[in-house]
Amino acid sequence: MTQNLPVKVIYDTDPGVDDAMALYYALAHPGIDVVGITTTFGNVTVAQAATNALYLSAIAGQAHIPVTQGVASPMVRQSQAKFDFIHGADGLGNLPSRADTSNTLDGRSSAQFIVDMARAQPGQITLVAVGPLGNVALALQLEPGLPQLLKEVIIMGGTVLEPGNVSPVAEANVWNDPHAADKVFTAGFKLTMVGLDVTHRVIVPVALVKKIADRQRHVATDVLAHAVGFYANFYSKLYPHVAEIHGCFGHDVLAFICLTNRELFSIEPGRVRVALDGIAHGQTMMNRKQFIDYPQDGWGTGKSTDVCMAVDAPVCLAVFEQTLLGDWLKH
Repeated sequence: MTQNLPVKVIYDTDPGVDDAMALYYALAHPGIDVVGITTTFGNVTVAQAATNALYLSAIAGQAHIPVTQGVASPMVRQSQAKFDFIHGADGLGNLPSRADTSNTLDGRSSAQFIVDMARAQPGQITLVAVGPLGNVALALQLEPGLPQLLKEVIIMGGTVLEPGNVSPVAEANVWNDPHAADKVFTAGFKLTMVGLDVTHRVIVPVALVKKIADRQRHVATDVLAHAVGFYANFYSKLYPHVAEIHGCFGHDVLAFICLTNRELFSIEPGRVRVALDGIAHGQTMMNRKQFIDYPQDGWGTGKSTDVCMAVDAPVCLAVFEQTLLGDWLKH
């Protein structure tokens, strides 16, 4: 990251274990200023997501960051997937206990908070969204000029070549609310997609997170180590190559590493659309041959998305470790 001043970020999230990893990376990184946390349904209910965001920020000594509660369900279809067996019933690997905290929710909806912040600081706010995109789609309804007001949007979601993780072709965040995702992809944002094509290449070892917790000796990193251990057990049962490492995919943290270290990613521009129904619903389809004038509706003129297609996984892990081992936690 070359900026002299930290990038102001609104973090749109559904915590979620990998969401917690991403939040702590963002709080630890000197180049990021988290100015708000907006929550959505996804890995957990939106109420649990908001509870987790309040808790994770408070125990890290960042209780001043505004946290809002957002959309509770998809724009069109009913919620279907349950992820208790992946993230735990509480989203954080079924924590045995929680420390007392006193921070409370900002009264605005997540969409209204995004709009208010973008209007107040035009061109200065980057939105990093790592869950279903209902809050962003609703913010677009409230403020159609949002693509011009936000500096950038980075999403963790979708896939182009890598098989999906909730269907053979769909990634979970987009699959959970495909109509919202398609609105975001076609709105005209300066948009980067960090999908399974890269997140399935970065496996965060449990040993690495335990090393961070042992060095930091703090409740926040202890919570993270517990949650990552639970998450890794799920992935290790599903993927033999992950079991060899005993770790988990670093899905959401890759969105922030793309923000701070874009040079670690190979990026291809192209128009992205989302399949809204049928067996392929939730599939992110990318036009990789923009020189062809496809006859179907939807592939005409429109702003391209920067899609991450490859990543330097070892360096990403080194950046993650170095950042989390920094002096960022209040004791």
